Order: sequence, then structure tokens, then C-alpha cells
Amino acid sequence: MKFQFSEKKVKLPGNVHAYAEKKVMKLARYFEEDAEALIVFSVQKNRNNVELTVHGAGTWFRASESTSDMFASIDAAVATIEGQIRKNKTRLQRRLREGAFMRTVQEETSFAPEPEEETINIVRTKKFYFRPMTREEAVMQMNLLEHNFFAFRDEDNGGSFAVVYRRNDGGYGLIDDEE
Repeated sequence: MKFQFSEKKVKLPGNVHAYAEKKVMKLARYFEEDAEALIVFSVQKNRNNVELTVHGAGTWFRASESTSDMFASIDAAVATIEGQIRKNKTRLQRRLREGAFMRTVQEETSFAPEPEEETINIVRTKKFYFRPMTREEAVMQMNLLEHNFFAFRDEDNGGSFAVVYRRNDGGYGLIDDEE
């Protein structure tokens, strides 16, 4: 597993990085060798924040935790991602490393039953004709419908599929087809 560390407005000693690397390596058993982990450390209002992003097998996992102790934040972020993996293990088994969910002798034994995986239940399907329009038209249409996002064919990008959305900071975002 490859690691990247980032510190925002804080300078941490090397033992914090070593601790984070050791804890995140527990997740390596779920991924192939080429998995990547990005760990962002920050401190805001006496809270130690850790944002952990793991990318492997074409899947992204993200957890953000905030506690009064940086080490506890690291532990919580790793536990959150492990929980995400376990919660969706049947869906992820085909993507993640072969044998990732096999029990090993070193594993801690828990007698608590594993939570049942929730089923994805699509309750409604809509079909639309996406007409080509400019990005400004798409934002206007989204605002007129009072929606938080709007899908359209981007006239400015050769008619490729795109989505505009309202950001929490009041601005707008664009998700565009890479092609």
C-alpha cells in the first residue's frame, strides 16, 4: 500500500505518521498491492481531524474523524473504513483481493453477529431526454426546478453527459464526462 500524508495548518512529529501507517496497513489485507492511502491531518478549534481516503480495486473509501486526540482520530477513521468494507462485503468481494474476508488465526474473535447487509431497493425509475444545453442554462434550469443537481448534455463539451450541483458554500459544481 502506498501512503501520502498531508498536514493542514499543523506540524506533526514523525511518530504520528508511523502510527497512522501502521493502523492503515490493517486495511491492506482487503486490497491488492497497488492500493493508495491519503491521510490528511488538521487541527481546528482544539479538535484533531483525520481524513482518510483509500483507493484500491477501482473503489474509493473515505472517512473523516475528529476527536481531542490525533491517535484516537486515526483509530476511528480506520475503524470507519473497515466498517464500510464489512457492511458492503458481499458487493465488494468480487472487486477486492481474493480471500480478503477469510478469517485468519491472528484476527480477533468477536461473538457479536455480523450485521445483515442492507439491500439496495430502487423504488422509482425515470427516463429523460437530455437535450444539449450550456452550463449556464443547466444551472438556471436546476434553480427553476428547485433541485440540488441537474443532469444534461453539455453543449460546451461536445454534447457529453454532465451534472451541475449546488455546493454547500453556495456556489455551483460541475461533474463532467472525462472522455
